Amino acid sequence: MTEHTEKVQDNSTPDAPRESAGAAPGPVTLVTGGTGKTGRRVAARLTARGLPVRIGSRGAHPRFDWEDPSGWEAVLEGVGAVYLTYYPDLAFPGAAEAVEAFSALAVAKGARRLVLLSGRGEEGALAAEEKMKATGADWTVVRASWFAQNISEGFFLESVLAGEIVLPTGAAVEPFVDADDIADVVVAALTGERHVGRTYEVSGPRLLSFHDVAAALSGATGRPITYRPAGKEEYRAGLVAGGLPPEFADLFDLITDGRNAHLAPGIQEALGRAPRDFAEYARKAAAEGAWDV
Repeated sequence: MTEHTEKVQDNSTPDAPRESAGAAPGPVTLVTGGTGKTGRRVAARLTARGLPVRIGSRGAHPRFDWEDPSGWEAVLEGVGAVYLTYYPDLAFPGAAEAVEAFSALAVAKGARRLVLLSGRGEEGALAAEEKMKATGADWTVVRASWFAQNISEGFFLESVLAGEIVLPTGAAVEPFVDADDIADVVVAALTGERHVGRTYEVSGPRLLSFHDVAAALSGATGRPITYRPAGKEEYRAGLVAGGLPPEFADLFDLITDGRNAHLAPGIQEALGRAPRDFAEYARKAAAEGAWDV
């Protein structure tokens, strides 16, 4: 899944901020997808530490676009570390090759630390991981479950506001992970030596079906929110009608075939604490007005 269909990767928007001002001199950390769910959180945490950050997006200066290698040299100038989030998704054709080419260029231009946001159970993501590792960088992989924030900041938001979530996931379960937890792990990996060469598979603390998600959202918002399972072809037709790639429907197989229906210890391993629970996320998002209508 992607920032577009909202599991792991970070989309970029045309109004991305410029490189952080007033930061201490030194190598810059490039945050690709720097306006996405995890990217903007990572950038904010690094900036709060006084570390220089460059946002990698199509609206930033210099401009970064995974589909336009002509801009890669400029965005990597003076960069010492990179947070890699591929758009639209590491499962898509050509993703591993793009990650390989960009990572190799980053290392050639002096970036030593690479942290890749990957996806659990995705063959394409595993291929991208291996390509990135082969560049010789000091690497870390953060292999994530579906983001809880997909419900409040992305693809599922309109469905929640309408009161009904329609997905081709049946009664399958997923250990939704909080994007704030992901960002904490990424920042630790970008700034700490003990994370080099580690793969952190991260998840929330319990398995949830979308029936469970709807119940938690109903409790947090104080209004009824339901979940309706849909057939895959019905869902695919809805994607096409909405102008989205029909291939996104296939990414729900990561839930329905059960390959990720287990918890992962990466947050505890990287941070020494338990991951945040979905109910905690839902209460916080509701208090911040995420689902106000």
